[in-house]
Amino acid sequence: MSALISLQQISKTYDSGGTLVHAVRSISLEFAAGEFIAIMGASGSGKSTLMNIIGCLDRPTSGKYLLDGEDISILKRDQLADVRNRKIGFVFQGFNLLARTTALENVELPMLYFAGAPSRRKMRDKAMAMLEMVGLGDRWDHTPNRLSGGQQQRVAIARALINDPVLLLADEPTGNLDSRTSIEIMGTFQRLNEQGITIVMVTHEPDIASYTKRNIDMLDGQVRRDVPVAERQFAAAQLAQEAAQP
Repeated sequence: MSALISLQQISKTYDSGGTLVHAVRSISLEFAAGEFIAIMGASGSGKSTLMNIIGCLDRPTSGKYLLDGEDISILKRDQLADVRNRKIGFVFQGFNLLARTTALENVELPMLYFAGAPSRRKMRDKAMAMLEMVGLGDRWDHTPNRLSGGQQQRVAIARALINDPVLLLADEPTGNLDSRTSIEIMGTFQRLNEQGITIVMVTHEPDIASYTKRNIDMLDGQVRRDVPVAERQFAAAQLAQEAAQP
């Protein structure tokens, strides 16, 4: 089976005042459908640039990017926008909900811009189903100011999933949340992944990355490590045990 995401020698170079900045350097990765991946790294490591390329928000300077079998690296700006609408759902650190509209209306919104949008009744039913999926079926009529930070993020997750994307991208999704709420949100992501939803998440927090199934650590625009979480945790435990020995 072909990979859902295939990055082949992807590079991204910026011109910053006459100085070339190599944000991403010849990265080759494959993500299968159903994976839950954390892309990690300090500021300037290239993780956000790589996320923007995967999310069709930016194009690589060189290399080839295939998403769901489609060559994304050759598309023009309006074609990239179409791919984003059809195939990718986004969850951001800042929620980005409309303040004066209900949770239900916020979730419905992406369908209004989708080609072949369903009837209002079908949109409402689908939005309600998404809110129930993230545990907010009883908060459908609440505006964001009547929801906690964790509830607002779950509305944002439901909105990201409303057009049945092949990929869910989360950029520091717990960055504005306290530790307890962060755990709740990561539990929501885990349940969605167990249902077969592919999730790629950017985070700088190892504790948050531990909820995923695969960690990709970046440094200076390159992949430094790419390991399953279970193997990383085992290796860390083994090192700790060895360090504790006299």
